[in-house]
Amino acid sequence: MRRISRLTRAAVGVASLALAATACGGTSGESDSGDEGKDDKGLAIAYDIGGKGDQSFNDAAYAGLERAQKEFGYKTADIEPTEGETDADKEQRLASLAKQGYNPVIGVGFAYGPAMKAIASKYPDTTFGIVDSVVEGKNVASLVFAENEASYLAGVAAAKATKTNTVGFVGGVDVPLIHKFEAGYKQGVTDTNPKVKVISQYLTQTAEEGGFSSPDKGRAAAEGQIEKKADVVYQAAGLSGQGVIEAAAKAKVWAIGVDSDQYKQEALAAYKDHILTSALKDIDGAVFALAESVEDGKPLTGTQTFDLESDGVGLSDANPKYAEVPGLTDAVAKAKEGIISGSITVKTE
Repeated sequence: MRRISRLTRAAVGVASLALAATACGGTSGESDSGDEGKDDKGLAIAYDIGGKGDQSFNDAAYAGLERAQKEFGYKTADIEPTEGETDADKEQRLASLAKQGYNPVIGVGFAYGPAMKAIASKYPDTTFGIVDSVVEGKNVASLVFAENEASYLAGVAAAKATKTNTVGFVGGVDVPLIHKFEAGYKQGVTDTNPKVKVISQYLTQTAEEGGFSSPDKGRAAAEGQIEKKADVVYQAAGLSGQGVIEAAAKAKVWAIGVDSDQYKQEALAAYKDHILTSALKDIDGAVFALAESVEDGKPLTGTQTFDLESDGVGLSDANPKYAEVPGLTDAVAKAKEGIISGSITVKTE
């Protein structure tokens, strides 16, 4: 697998755009038909469940779009998902963006896999990207991450921070991608302190049931784990993770965020003192890297892997309290070194 080396992580604030309605949902781009104005149009992204404002996965992709818009000065578009949508709806969304002349077009999330596979070959002059899934195609870039490595570091932090020797994990949907988060986290906890117990829970079996878009479900799950003495709860649950963080803050225990540095998210400011750290995925950097490659006339294709060695994943230390936990900083640094050197192999299941 090809690696992207040393992406620069840009701190881009999430702002709201005025969304114009289309048949597939709102978009910040114009609704031109055909290829008119094609040369003036650049990156377009189609959001995953939860949409913009999740303070996590989708917002990280939007930060990459904002960065590309500022860097290249072209028109961009971002489109929200619709409730209960089908693969055919996703196909229509991607096709509409390609027809309007946006390039590249990125589906944010593994749910776009079937639609991307069906559509990409029909628009060979458009570069497509998909986050968190591998789709074969001459004009497709699969942007995948070593979530298990970042989660391992989160597990190290949890094991160092717990006082009850019980920590929690809340996964949004019971799917292989989220299993990677859980596997890395559990391994990091156990390797650091075998006496620490990990309580795991998945909110739903399918995304359609709201596992990534229901803060109330996340809140209830975290409250249940906290009742069982968990004093650190790590969530990989999209928008539902906001409920986990809220529950942790209310109970005055630690939450661990995901994808974006959730300590810095304005919408979570009321809870920030209880966000110990976040397992980071440089989704914004990956999105920007694909846009930049298209702009340079050398579009990325194939599987692009963003891991700990390339700074594609990592662990945040923005909360000053992070450094106050005894032994945490050194333990995380040692674990990171071990993963990069290969002396630590992180599980994916």
